[in-house]
Amino acid sequence: MMKNIISLAEEALFPIVKDIEGNTIEQAPATGFSIAGTIQGEGKLAGVPSLFIRFSSCNLRCIWKLPDGGLSRCDTPYASFDNHRVKHLSSEELLMLVKQNLGQIRHIVISGGEPLLQKDALIDLSARLKSELGLHITLETNGTIFNREACEYIDLFSISPKLGNSTPDPSNLKALGLNPSGPLNYHGSNRLNLKALQSFLDLCNSRDKELQLKFVVASPEEEKEIIEDYLQKLSGWRASDILLMPLGATVEELKQTTLMAMEMAVRNGWRYSPRIHIDLFGSKPGV
Repeated sequence: MMKNIISLAEEALFPIVKDIEGNTIEQAPATGFSIAGTIQGEGKLAGVPSLFIRFSSCNLRCIWKLPDGGLSRCDTPYASFDNHRVKHLSSEELLMLVKQNLGQIRHIVISGGEPLLQKDALIDLSARLKSELGLHITLETNGTIFNREACEYIDLFSISPKLGNSTPDPSNLKALGLNPSGPLNYHGSNRLNLKALQSFLDLCNSRDKELQLKFVVASPEEEKEIIEDYLQKLSGWRASDILLMPLGATVEELKQTTLMAMEMAVRNGWRYSPRIHIDLFGSKPGV
């Protein structure tokens, strides 16, 4: 596939109100607004007006256990587990779609899936978003893949390293009716790449770039895991770069983990990250 063709999840660019030619789309955006755009719901830029680009495919398969024993899959399974509804757009087409829907928005979030699996397309797209539109670009990544050229045009690396609780086990797979194959087998060995994480940190410390390490937490025991398996083995991070986000894809699930995550953040001088889009819209995609 040509490097400027991008495999995207079904919503591709969202939320939008116009097509590539500038015609109004018949279906209203999932936000219910009459305008394009939403806000970043997580991390250091929570609340900032943004458009999102969602790449398809991921090298991990997250299935978390909630405190009550329930399971919480990746909140975008259609970009990882179930990626048969894929759109293919060229960088040129995607750029035109952004232009038609940008309005006063100056922030683009490139998410997934895992965007760095399509590094050539990511390089081409982010270079054009920066050079032609002058946009601030956030890259949301799981931190298992590093490519210096692909990082050149990124302003904020939102890295979400996966803790052990994210690893599928046979009981999880059985409960969800999934067969242990491919990435489901490899998640446990692929989820932690300290060399890649250190490369992101080194790049940001040598350049005018921002970074956040955003850990999804479900239990108090994960505090020790974050410190011993990650922070003690990495250098160049600041306490303000460490964010804790409660596990949960719905308001009800978040009630189980929010106060615990907040207390853990306060105890360590880290940041607590809200999930504003879930508070406002629930688990609905495209918001």
